[in-house]
Amino acid sequence: MAKIVSDEKLSLFVAKIFQAYGLHQKEAEICTSVLVESDLRGIPSHGVARLKRYTDGMDSGLIRADARPEIVQEGPSTATVDGNGGLGQIIGHFATELAILKAQDTGVGVVSVRNSNHYGIAGYYAQMMLKKELLGISMTNSAPLVVPTFGKEMVIGTNPISLAAPTHKQEPFFLDMATSVVPRGKLEVYEREGKDLPEGWAVDESGKTTQDAGKVLQNMLGRTGGGILPLGGEGELFSGYKGYGMAVMVDILSGVLSGGAYANRVYAKKEGKTIPPNVCHFFLALDIERFVDLEVFKQNMDDLILLLKNSEKAKGQNHIFIHGEKEYENYRNHKRNGIPLQEKVYQILESLGEQHNILFDISK
Repeated sequence: MAKIVSDEKLSLFVAKIFQAYGLHQKEAEICTSVLVESDLRGIPSHGVARLKRYTDGMDSGLIRADARPEIVQEGPSTATVDGNGGLGQIIGHFATELAILKAQDTGVGVVSVRNSNHYGIAGYYAQMMLKKELLGISMTNSAPLVVPTFGKEMVIGTNPISLAAPTHKQEPFFLDMATSVVPRGKLEVYEREGKDLPEGWAVDESGKTTQDAGKVLQNMLGRTGGGILPLGGEGELFSGYKGYGMAVMVDILSGVLSGGAYANRVYAKKEGKTIPPNVCHFFLALDIERFVDLEVFKQNMDDLILLLKNSEKAKGQNHIFIHGEKEYENYRNHKRNGIPLQEKVYQILESLGEQHNILFDISK
């Protein structure tokens, strides 16, 4: 059963956990914002449920709490950033701000990043660009959790893509999607709730579809075969090869372009020992005014959205959703009524509070 918590109290608590690892207040607030924003938008798989993943990484030394991103190559509209193994949220925020400044100066800002860690939801950074009325794109590679079409070994990541575009009267367009059928976090949610996976989400060690979330997660942990399927599902019938191709595209732009890691080189081992992950990101900010008048763009975005929403509905359906619409509604609802946290997540946070001697008071 879910517990309802205050986003403000939750934010204060999570920020104190990050500060316990030596982060400055601003850095702790950035990391916290990425996690809590995810829960507010109704994406619990990437919300505060992930906090222990980061604290475990800092405890083990795989994530360097004291690392700071640095620009290692730069042009008027481009840059490559080395994250030096730090927290992905701090690195992603730094790189996005850099892309924004370059777009405002030259019309386009393109920043690739290497040696980072998991940075949360891709959409957080696209939203940062959107707030400056830029067209924003964010993507990242990730741990190898996805099997290529016709394969049974996890070689590529869930490799998400996000694009945000401003509008006039309608809610801004906000796409935030994995290039796999689902992210790993969704499997974790199903496993915590004791639910069977829908068919076509994942395969077992033989490469055949399975509905056992626990088995898939255990196979992932032991790297004994199987994993999540690319967007489209198993084989060619529903075009799983397209999701596979999109994931490879993200690896090219994030990992190969930055001189970092890609595919199963991310979260790799050396001489049998786990080494820092080397997650890589890609950010693109476009100044719309360099292409078309901003107001014309925003009005045309409204028109496009209304064309889609007002088109004929399928039998039994009364609403066509636009990407981001549900997330905006979730955000307003959770701000007003509180964030629902799964009991297990609540208990993990409570335990972290005890471990670091931080008062745990997050109830709504």
